[in-house]
Amino acid sequence: MASKPLALNPATPSLRPFDLSHFLDSSGIARRVTKYARGAVIFSQGDAAEHVYYIQKGSVKVSVLSRAGKEAVVGMLGVGSFFGEGCLAAQPRRMATATALTATTLMVVEKPQMLKVLHDQPALADRFIEHMLARNIRIEEDLIDQLFNSSEKRLARALLLLARYGTDTEQLLLPKISQDTLAKMVGTTRSRVNFFMNKFRSLGFIEYEGVITVHRSLLTVVLHD
Repeated sequence: MASKPLALNPATPSLRPFDLSHFLDSSGIARRVTKYARGAVIFSQGDAAEHVYYIQKGSVKVSVLSRAGKEAVVGMLGVGSFFGEGCLAAQPRRMATATALTATTLMVVEKPQMLKVLHDQPALADRFIEHMLARNIRIEEDLIDQLFNSSEKRLARALLLLARYGTDTEQLLLPKISQDTLAKMVGTTRSRVNFFMNKFRSLGFIEYEGVITVHRSLLTVVLHD
């Protein structure tokens, strides 16, 4: 009998927030703060990889475009997340495109400066590694989700992740996001996303009138066999 995939946690545990500016100030490291409007491209696939980014406010979509022109959303990042860290591992070009999902404020640190502060500040290096390990866990969970779960379960999990499941509130508000983007995250069609969104709403798992409210009861879709 084939083994059954283990049920996945809908979200990795929340990491402790910290003030990156504090570490950079104590090391005298130069950086800049840049604001992006909703929909603005932060960097594009194929650009030179020269900076590490830290989200102070807003959210960022990370996507990959195939040679055939098909887009896949591979990450949705919020406040306190690093991205663009591939340059620290000798990645010469960006492997994906980063776009501001909402009005976003980023702290931008050049690669040599980031390497220096990680070397000089063990506490920051520990926190950075903690974030990177959490990101790797999330990527593994996403891959298993794509391999073993139906598009309905994948959508339910994506909604819970976007709504920051794991907080103490009973109702979770979702950042503004289109059904087309959800389809690219889940790996299905927009029509299927629309069908399941209507189904979730009729079952009382979500509400949407301008903004989407996700109820914790949506977790039953992820855990249901």
